[in-house]
Amino acid sequence: MSDLKLVEIEQAVHAWVDEHWDPELSLIEWRNILVDGGWAMPHWPVDYYGRGFTQEESAVVFGVFNHRGVVPVAQTGPRRLAAETILAMGDGLQKRRFLRPILTGEESWCQLFSEPGSGSDLAGLSTRAEFIDGRWIINGQKVWNTSAHHADWGILVARSNWDVPKHQGISFFLIDMRQPGVEVRQLKQMNGHASFNEVFMTDAVVDGDHLVGAEGDGWAVAKTTLSYERRLGGVGRAFGVSKVELEGRVHEEYEREVAIANEPYTWYPQRQGRVDLILPRAKATGAIKDPVVRQEIARLISMQQGATLAARVAEAKRKSGSNELVPAGSIGKLAASVIARQASHVHTLISGADAMRSGADSAEAGMVAEVLVSVPAISIAGGTDEIQRNIVSERVLDMPKEIRSDTGPFRDIKRNA
Repeated sequence: MSDLKLVEIEQAVHAWVDEHWDPELSLIEWRNILVDGGWAMPHWPVDYYGRGFTQEESAVVFGVFNHRGVVPVAQTGPRRLAAETILAMGDGLQKRRFLRPILTGEESWCQLFSEPGSGSDLAGLSTRAEFIDGRWIINGQKVWNTSAHHADWGILVARSNWDVPKHQGISFFLIDMRQPGVEVRQLKQMNGHASFNEVFMTDAVVDGDHLVGAEGDGWAVAKTTLSYERRLGGVGRAFGVSKVELEGRVHEEYEREVAIANEPYTWYPQRQGRVDLILPRAKATGAIKDPVVRQEIARLISMQQGATLAARVAEAKRKSGSNELVPAGSIGKLAASVIARQASHVHTLISGADAMRSGADSAEAGMVAEVLVSVPAISIAGGTDEIQRNIVSERVLDMPKEIRSDTGPFRDIKRNA
């Protein structure tokens, strides 16, 4: 990749923005122009709103957008996972039907994977999909879904065959969330937020052409979704917009969209332990003078720095094309859990019983109390610590795999009621 080509791309983007960017357009109007111009997702194929750019070339495009204060396509929430999965695994009809309204923001999405009875064992799902008269009829329950309460569509994994091993009987669907057979209930958490939903499907209908891949290929499609989720660092993220000329209708509508999409994630910094509050509070309260507190703070900072360096090493190996097996996602997930628990411990040492109080006159206006009740979630969400340890032990340390009792036809496997 020559620097000259990158400069040419940058100049072309600036010229296109000069000609087309108008902050007084509506958000939908602007995004349709962006999609038609091929700058929506420049690393996507030309046939689907992109230019076939490399990631490096695409970064130049997004850099210009950020510098110029140009609003990007819709990417917050699970819609990015849906878009990337459909692009990678969907057929032409599905790509033409769904990709454009995802990018323009006209349709929002949710992810219907987890179930109450299968825990971290996604392949143990029991939501049923039956093909009747050219349509799929869905019955079952999903849980821990963000954005389901305002989603138009969902990416869904359900069991279409009970007479084969569990990984082989799963299919992947695109389901209309607005139909009568789908009921969404928000779940109130102990930290006061309601970021997740449970979804009940009773004779919900999926059109026959909304099956992604072949019947029974759902596990492979779901792994594609999960790989994008790990690569993107979860959901709810969007390209930033610099603080340049943010006036105008398009910015107002964009800010509202981002606020709605990101609301479920406002407590995520608290579940990570809010390490950034540790030193300022230790100094402000005088706890920094306590040698025990200082030692625990040092331990916390060492953990954090070590995890950061390990993540950089893993990213460097990935970029270099190394074939070395480094399950950075599992290792990083475990490190985040350990760091969060240590941070919660240090917050308690600093604040004492006041750490349990909420309200304006409590520790950090209740923020520390929120940390204490939020931290346990990081050891559960996105694959429990136990699952991550299994992955590391089997794939890195080459330890014997656990004895399995879930082989053979799924209908014969003992499972939670």
